Amino acid sequence: MTPEYDLVVVGGGPAGSTAATAVAMRGHRVLLLERDTFPRYQIGESLLPATVHGVCRLLGVADEVAQAGFTLKRGGTLRWGRDPQPWQFSFSMTPRLPEPTATAFQVERSRFDDILLRNARRVGVEVRENSPVRRALTEGGRVHGVEYTDADGTTRTAHTRFVIDASGNTSRLHGRVGGARVYSDFFRNLAVFGYYAGGRRLPEPNSGNIFCAAFDAGWIWYIPLRDDLTSVGAVIAPEHYAAVQHDARTAWQDMIKACPEVDRLLTDVPVASEPPYDQVRVRKDYSYWKNSLWTPGMALVGDAACFVDPVLSSGVHLATYGALLAARAVNSALDGSVSEERGFAEFEARYRREYGVFYEFLIAFYDMERNDRSYFWSAKKVTRVDLDEAAAFAELAGGVASGDAAVGVPADLGAHWSAAAAELDGAVGKLTAGDHRVNPLLSTRVVAETFHTGNDLQEQALYGGPLDDPGPAARSGLAVTTDGLAWAAS
Repeated sequence: MTPEYDLVVVGGGPAGSTAATAVAMRGHRVLLLERDTFPRYQIGESLLPATVHGVCRLLGVADEVAQAGFTLKRGGTLRWGRDPQPWQFSFSMTPRLPEPTATAFQVERSRFDDILLRNARRVGVEVRENSPVRRALTEGGRVHGVEYTDADGTTRTAHTRFVIDASGNTSRLHGRVGGARVYSDFFRNLAVFGYYAGGRRLPEPNSGNIFCAAFDAGWIWYIPLRDDLTSVGAVIAPEHYAAVQHDARTAWQDMIKACPEVDRLLTDVPVASEPPYDQVRVRKDYSYWKNSLWTPGMALVGDAACFVDPVLSSGVHLATYGALLAARAVNSALDGSVSEERGFAEFEARYRREYGVFYEFLIAFYDMERNDRSYFWSAKKVTRVDLDEAAAFAELAGGVASGDAAVGVPADLGAHWSAAAAELDGAVGKLTAGDHRVNPLLSTRVVAETFHTGNDLQEQALYGGPLDDPGPAARSGLAVTTDGLAWAAS
């Protein structure tokens, strides 16, 4: 049938709104289908600068986000590693990105996501809320539309040139692309989380930082959302699931009491009573990816595509970055400048690389925690990563995460990850030892690679393109247009 749309996006979160907006800004016909009615609750409140000053600026919504009154975040503060005292890192990763671009926000996702979705409407996206998608429509091996239920309960179809699935970890469509999800055994954790009506803040100028503290059973996040609202969650081993299932609220508060650094911040502070922050929630915090992220006519982005452990607050960044990559492929295919196959191959290569560098960073980051008494932490060591896990990662990243084509054999990956963990541990030791003109973390390969793409995104938004070599995933003969919204043959 003749397509009614150039693109149908499934899901209205940050990934879906990013993809829809970036394609609509090029004058294409875009339909976004969201199963809920906004604003709605969502976890994942801590952002990275690449989203705030990169993606949001490319989409034309950076000023509105900056004026929304969200808590300013300069970096992270951690009680993690061999030093018993908390240490902090800043987002000042390059002199070309000074303040305010070296900052991010702690956001209430209900408000942040609503800003992005309203912006999508403003640029011409047809947004239909309360419209869950039931299945993808295919013919001849190509996805050409979706079937959904509208707000009146009527089953409808939408025919389109492309579909982007941004419907999250509960996606009904992801099985159409790349088969089943590949789950990580190393990052197979459990998260139990809730909110307090306030809480003490870290000393200035880091009062808005996320605080992460390791303790025997895992680690805890502490995110200051407002003066009267703090997100607190514990990431623990699945072995605790029975206790959490029996009484999640009690288990959550017991975990907080077991972490003195966080417990002190919440002394005499009541739990939140305003909906939706009055609930204690549980999520199986499993990291996963797909063997393929696109098929003719459809691509996966956000949690429909992959998820990685949240300690570095990478969730919204990976979602919006992947969505922007997919939008570039759609725009290039629609205007005929780059073929669908070539454009989406570039999307997948860059997306996999970004997931890979965060995954590699997190293995090194977990390994540097020295609480070897704990079952949780003894399991989170590079030496406990089995060959199946290493082989799966090698297949995922194919060496592009490090830019080293020799890295790809499971035995080599073990040594590679061990070296990264030792280097990161040494840099943190220097960081806590005194004042440095240059942040020691910047000298480590794993940190530099983790923030490389984020810096490029911000430079794209500020200067019309990255100022350095874009790295191994971008040496395919494709560059990015000045507006950041499509591929261009270099």
